[in-house]
Amino acid sequence: MALAKITQVIGRAVVIPGDDIDTDRIIPARFLKCITFDGLGEFAFYDERKNVDGTDKPHPLNEPEHAGASIMIGGFNFGCGSSREHAPQSLHRAGFKAVIAGSFAEIFFGNSTTIGLPCVCAGKEDLEEITNWAQDNPDKEVSVDLQNMTVSCGGKVYKVSMPESAREGLLTGRWDAIADLLEGAAAVESTVGRLPYVR
Repeated sequence: MALAKITQVIGRAVVIPGDDIDTDRIIPARFLKCITFDGLGEFAFYDERKNVDGTDKPHPLNEPEHAGASIMIGGFNFGCGSSREHAPQSLHRAGFKAVIAGSFAEIFFGNSTTIGLPCVCAGKEDLEEITNWAQDNPDKEVSVDLQNMTVSCGGKVYKVSMPESAREGLLTGRWDAIADLLEGAAAVESTVGRLPYVR
């Protein structure tokens, strides 16, 4: 049951500056009690975006020029901290289709890939250029090309990386392990039927 193939993401970008952006910053713990992930998008970076009374703080996600941005740019070790899958879910449901950073925490990366949210790594100097350009050009589009493993913006092309297994899953539409398991349900049943300790 292959899902949509994700080969390229094109959209406007917003920069969330700094390294070590952890999952508690991305989605505060009190929002983890939800039954489904629906509606989590409005709580992404909530404590950094909102005062106690619900009014806005100065934050890139509150700036009108970033409304509708679909690519997030971070620093190094993005998504560190606890393993909460709510973090990439909140970004995805806030409309983000890809994340560019210097590096990602392993569990955050895995949770992102599983929902079809590509996370690509750029080298330090390239990331700095991409970040500066995106901050200066919030109305211009950035392209994340998973086939060629590049990020394009401002007339320049930068090489990026991600584990090949994750890339292949996104390119072939096999990025959801549960969907793969469901597709192979008949084979699972057949195997179970041959196991003497299950009968």
